[in-house]
Amino acid sequence: MIRSMTGYAAAEAPIPPHGARGTLALELRSVNARYLDIQFRIHDDLRALEPLLREMLAGRLARGKIDCRLFLNESAGVQAPGRVNTEAVARLRELAAEISRTLPQAAPLRVADVLRWPGVLAEAPRDEAQTRALAAELGRKALAELIAAREREGSKLAAAIAERVAAMRKRIVELAPLLPQALAAYQARLAERLREAIGKDDDERVRAELALFAARSDVDEELTRLRAHLAEVERSLAQGGAMGKRLDFLAQELNREANTLASKAASAEISDCALELKLLIEQMREQVQNIE
Repeated sequence: MIRSMTGYAAAEAPIPPHGARGTLALELRSVNARYLDIQFRIHDDLRALEPLLREMLAGRLARGKIDCRLFLNESAGVQAPGRVNTEAVARLRELAAEISRTLPQAAPLRVADVLRWPGVLAEAPRDEAQTRALAAELGRKALAELIAAREREGSKLAAAIAERVAAMRKRIVELAPLLPQALAAYQARLAERLREAIGKDDDERVRAELALFAARSDVDEELTRLRAHLAEVERSLAQGGAMGKRLDFLAQELNREANTLASKAASAEISDCALELKLLIEQMREQVQNIE
């Protein structure tokens, strides 16, 4: 399928064991870019997971600016009771005894006071292997969601491009029967002006000038290349995959041929057709810029 470069996905899961520390959350945002540009915003405690996520994203995405955010959502879970630091409690007891000797009237410490003292409760170390496995699972889930979103938008872009291609084909078909008549009429007017300018008796020079004009005004080659480029656009849309750069190149070539057609226009109808083709090509290029 054709994919857009724009999308969003998110995934989160409880941090083992049992989500006591909250949740691990991953967000992916994707916008247009010329190449694949992956940027990370990761909690300092999770920085070691960046290479894993970078490899996953680079393996499935071809283009786009990807903003990857991995963070701990502690407010979403229940705080773990932690482990009592006996050394900190012993030090606090010594300090409390010293204060009691100095200030006998001071109230003794309560359990809640002890637990709030910095360093008394030490959290158990996080299982790095479990955290890495969880990050990989979130990465796969969010990446699949992001790709699905890009494919949904890509199908809409492909349909819009196909509409422009059909409109261009229709305009070329309408233009083809007008070319001989328009060329003959312009040659007749040109012949009359040439005879007035160089003399009525110099028919040979008039014929030479008309032959030169006919060669320069022949647009069959441009129309043939336009049809060939349009067929290639349709083939690329049907093939799918990362076709953004290829479609952008084809749009440039279509615009080149439309410009040449406009410069050779022998009538107002041909000129109008060339301008309409250029407008349709520009509309197509705007859509192509969003394709991976």
